[in-house]
Amino acid sequence: MTDPAILADARLFTHDAMNTTFSLRIRGGDEEFAGGLARECFDRLELLESRLSRFIDGSDVSRINHLTAGETLYLSEPCHQCLLLGLDAYARTGGLFDITLGTRIEHRKSGSGGPVPSLAGRLTIHPDVPAITCEEPGREIDLGGIGKGFALDQLKRIFIDWGAADALLTAGGSSLLAIGTGGWPVELTGGRGSLRRVLTNEALSASGTGIQGSHIVHPGGPDAMPDVPCKRIWVTARTAAEAEIWSTALMLLDPGEIPDFIAGEGEIAKVYAQRDGMVEVIR
Repeated sequence: MTDPAILADARLFTHDAMNTTFSLRIRGGDEEFAGGLARECFDRLELLESRLSRFIDGSDVSRINHLTAGETLYLSEPCHQCLLLGLDAYARTGGLFDITLGTRIEHRKSGSGGPVPSLAGRLTIHPDVPAITCEEPGREIDLGGIGKGFALDQLKRIFIDWGAADALLTAGGSSLLAIGTGGWPVELTGGRGSLRRVLTNEALSASGTGIQGSHIVHPGGPDAMPDVPCKRIWVTARTAAEAEIWSTALMLLDPGEIPDFIAGEGEIAKVYAQRDGMVEVIR
């Protein structure tokens, strides 16, 4: 989505984590400063991955997914914060955004066919103590996009601590977080048209069926999906986690329902949709 010509004057640092490539584009400051900042960011990414990835044995999320009935697990602070974000997102999206659909997501990604796994089990996240209790086994955590967005928001704190005021942070090609007021132009591209948007101290997330359609799972099952969902949704928001939450949830609605659905959501700045090859402004 980013414009290569605009990025030419920024120092670029990349690091693989959370099954994607994180990129830091830093404008201003000398090479030593930028390199030290990037190293601290990548150390933080390694820590976050070790806590949030369901695929790493011993991570908080992996241990959650192996809890038995009645067991309580004490969590790292980052994992607890991310789970609370997911719980809040579940309430605000009317259940469309659900971090406990791990078994269904894995079933979709595997392409194995067969019946969709039933949703069973119950997990209780303790609001005031970094802990989670398995009331009944069956639910599995998959943080997916919210984990990557949460990571970008954590890296932004490091940039602020270092006094870096002009940067673009990305997780793969679908989650971007602009820091500062310099502005970072991006292209929202449809099949027959595109729209340029300048990111200024805000986040942008994209969800769609073109590249990772297998990750979009409706909590109500495949029959609950709208008849003609749009091909892609972009959301700009104050934080990368918020942008990830809403770009995923809004893919599960008919585009015509979106304005009313998000009417009270002040965290969302803009929503764009790709339909019939064109990029439209939804709000």
